[in-house]
Amino acid sequence: MRIVFFGTPLFAVPTLNALLQSGEEIPAVVTQPDKKKGRGHLLSQPPVKELAIKEGVRIFQPASIKDADFLNELSVIRPELIVVVAYGRILPESILNLPPFGCINVHASLLPKYRGAAPISWAIINGEEFTGVTTMLMDKGLDTGDILLEEKIRISDEDTTETLSRKLSELGASLLLKTIKGIKEDSIKPRPQTGEASYAPIIKKEDGLLNWSKTAIELFNFVRGMYPWPCAYCYLGKERIKIIKVRAFDGQGKPGRIERALKVVATRNRDGLVVGTAKGLISIIELQPEGKKVMSAGEFIRGRNIREGQYFDEKQMD
Repeated sequence: MRIVFFGTPLFAVPTLNALLQSGEEIPAVVTQPDKKKGRGHLLSQPPVKELAIKEGVRIFQPASIKDADFLNELSVIRPELIVVVAYGRILPESILNLPPFGCINVHASLLPKYRGAAPISWAIINGEEFTGVTTMLMDKGLDTGDILLEEKIRISDEDTTETLSRKLSELGASLLLKTIKGIKEDSIKPRPQTGEASYAPIIKKEDGLLNWSKTAIELFNFVRGMYPWPCAYCYLGKERIKIIKVRAFDGQGKPGRIERALKVVATRNRDGLVVGTAKGLISIIELQPEGKKVMSAGEFIRGRNIREGQYFDEKQMD
């Protein structure tokens, strides 16, 4: 089958790689334009483009998905199927109607839950026990098309957006191959989405701000869902602190108040920096002061005059 692949970030790479190894014909890959990144503002290629270059696949990077020249080139290729994995833009009807077998999206949630741009992060933040991957036929709506196949996995307490993304990207790759096989054999019957829909809006840098008035469990989930970007953060005086890894446990304290600050932490006792919440306590295991490396709570305490009774704040102090 002649398949054009649309995708951009690292999450899409396993699926593209699986397609390239599957024996299907992949005449072109469509990805977002290169973007400037880092302090040097150097142009960075999308991970999907890097794989396409390595495999010698033709690449399109249209500034506009509705560009007439691009649409003409795409129609000349005459794809039988279009596969979309985290491309980052909504496809117009002119593309949705182009391939005879339609456009398939590999989405990292169990639809109709968590439609939208950041389903993995929000599933963790909201404390979901399970998530998964859905392949669906795309329509004009935002992740509203008919379901083809889906597969569920459990979210571990150790999972962050980074680790869960890896698991779901591999799951999505295998599920797509099963979906294509089912389409070719005419053994898959699309079915409408049922149940209550929810949305997972794009996460912005400022969304990482910690609210210590939440419960310890909610903050534990929030920190994991915000890692590795933008990372949960708060302030200690004038200093902006990223909170990288925490654990939640029972106990009483005031929201944001440092209830324990031990400079020397025994190997078996990870709770050297403990902060109060609305319900329960948070032990900060790893954190990153602005402009510094990631460090343990013990390193952080030893490098500063941290005292019990100080507060982590939700805004920078003057």
